[in-house]
Amino acid sequence: MSEKIIVFTDQRSQAAVVPAVLEAPTGELRDQLARPLHDLRISVTDRCNFRCVYCMPKEVFDKDYNYLPHSSLLSFEEITRIAKIFIAHGVEKIRLTGGEPLLRKNIEKLVGMLAELKTVHGKPLDLTLTTNGSLLARKAQSLKDAGLQRVTVSLDALDDAVFKRMNDVDFAVADVLHGVDVAHSVGLGPVKVNMVVKGGMNDQEILPMARYFKGTPTILRFIEYMDVGASNGWKLDEVLPSAEVARRIGAELPLEPIAANYSGETAERWRYLDGGGEIGLISSVTQAFCQNCTRARLSTEGKLYTCLFATRGHDLRALLRNGSSDAQIAGAVSHLWQARGDRYSELRSSQTAGLGERQKVEMSYIGG
Repeated sequence: MSEKIIVFTDQRSQAAVVPAVLEAPTGELRDQLARPLHDLRISVTDRCNFRCVYCMPKEVFDKDYNYLPHSSLLSFEEITRIAKIFIAHGVEKIRLTGGEPLLRKNIEKLVGMLAELKTVHGKPLDLTLTTNGSLLARKAQSLKDAGLQRVTVSLDALDDAVFKRMNDVDFAVADVLHGVDVAHSVGLGPVKVNMVVKGGMNDQEILPMARYFKGTPTILRFIEYMDVGASNGWKLDEVLPSAEVARRIGAELPLEPIAANYSGETAERWRYLDGGGEIGLISSVTQAFCQNCTRARLSTEGKLYTCLFATRGHDLRALLRNGSSDAQIAGAVSHLWQARGDRYSELRSSQTAGLGERQKVEMSYIGG
């Protein structure tokens, strides 16, 4: 089959390929490992008002850091057009990410545009957003009114000193917790709270976090410190295994494992034996879940990444802006997903040589 190659110059990108023969999307797209395309994560900004040590450390993302110009960002209309194409291929869930997505001006307008979309089965799209919570109390009601269904909030400690050391901008825990409460009150729930556990820095906060959220509508999830990007100085000995998190919590608050909500869910679910709710454990370092990964990621400027640990993306913005039809863009997406064989975390877990030298894209650019 001959192919049309569209080349562009961004160093984090590869040429997008539009097959010469275009096949209509069936909603059943599969990759090399038979994994469907089910989830799309869309980064709407590369900016953030936090400087978390594991994502945007201040020594790298300082006042002189060059963020993307507004003209490089996908417009809301372009994002919606791409979303429709991915939905035709089988996507049922879209998560808006960043950076900090609530920094994107008029984000509620985009939420409203996406909320009007339906899956290939005619069902409402599962539309969610991940935020650091700093602007959530102010925006929760307008996001809900626009059609957002749920939010996930990042919170790495209850102790103010530890949390401020993690976010590195002197932002208080109480303000994030207020945002969580407001999100619940307007119906953006169940709210999930994500805690990235970095050994030796905030692991003493595991039990206080568990105690605080136990018996509330909030689902607390613990994430192993991951080697995303190249700026956070990741070291394996700073990873606290999820098994240890479960052991610490279970010693005081007995737990039992429960079934996943759906195939491909990232978090392993556990519930308290006394009925006090559940927690989640995301173990991408010690228990890789690549075999069930159904997620694609779209960067702020329209680059498609087929893995969180990718080194390069594929330019869809060029296709959007050079007059390509929806059918051609759908063909390019199909071509990329069908060629997908990514399983970085599994290879890392088996200590495959050479992975440490990969120049992975930053999380603030690709979205979490």
